[in-house]
Amino acid sequence: MVNLADDLPIPDARNPKRYAAAVARASGSSFFLPMVLLPREKREAMLALYAFCREVDDVADEIEDRALSCALIEAWRGEIRALYRGMPRHPVTRALTGPVARFGLAEHHFLEILDGFEMDVGGAMLRPSLAELERYCHCVAGCVGLLSVEIFGYRGRTIPLFARHLGQAFQLTNILRDVAEDAKRGRIYLPRELLDRQGLATIAPEAITSTPGVDKVCGTLGAVARRHFDAASEALPLSERRAMRPALLMRGIYEAYLDRIEGAGFPVADPRIEFGALETLRLIGGGLLRTL
Repeated sequence: MVNLADDLPIPDARNPKRYAAAVARASGSSFFLPMVLLPREKREAMLALYAFCREVDDVADEIEDRALSCALIEAWRGEIRALYRGMPRHPVTRALTGPVARFGLAEHHFLEILDGFEMDVGGAMLRPSLAELERYCHCVAGCVGLLSVEIFGYRGRTIPLFARHLGQAFQLTNILRDVAEDAKRGRIYLPRELLDRQGLATIAPEAITSTPGVDKVCGTLGAVARRHFDAASEALPLSERRAMRPALLMRGIYEAYLDRIEGAGFPVADPRIEFGALETLRLIGGGLLRTL
């Protein structure tokens, strides 16, 4: 049963932590397994953070009515403000109450995540500029990383920079995996400066998978993702590797995706590149050995 409060659907959930864990588990994302290795309080915090991102992502991607999507994102903005006033209503924000207090999670990062999804809904992600794309990646991935490292715990002053670069690399890799799928939603995340170099400055979403030169644009964007992976490595002191283990395990999966995409010549047609359960476990196992 769902009731409406200020336009935000509020699911009935007596146990907010269990609700958040169920959202994370149901997503089928490779995110879930690395988080299982965390101590309970940190694991619950990460699952609540991921559940927030999942709920808002569904608003941006699964609701075709743009006005409704915008209204729901604004309602989530109000719910985040309610969370920081001690009055959350949604099970996800209720699950975030403890982590926000315990780990000092900043309100503005949650609001920036919503800014990023608003860019999706508002049509800004149709051949964005490089600056707009960087801003978008910061909002939907970099801010998640900045919140995550607070949960993991760190001492090194360069760890926020590590999180920012890793967020950029992760999101650019996602964009390269999802070119065809995004085009079906009327979105082209490939930046217009790179498209223009190939004479594709006005390419339409429906033409993205069949137009020569798109693979070259993706190759250039892949090189940008590589540079962010390298910059993340430079920003990570050896003394922080154990604390950042969940992020490094995720990195192993995403960098393997980028390797596979590059090895295939940056394909833009369906199906998207996926790893099966055994391959994901192999990558996580290898990552664990490298962080011991």
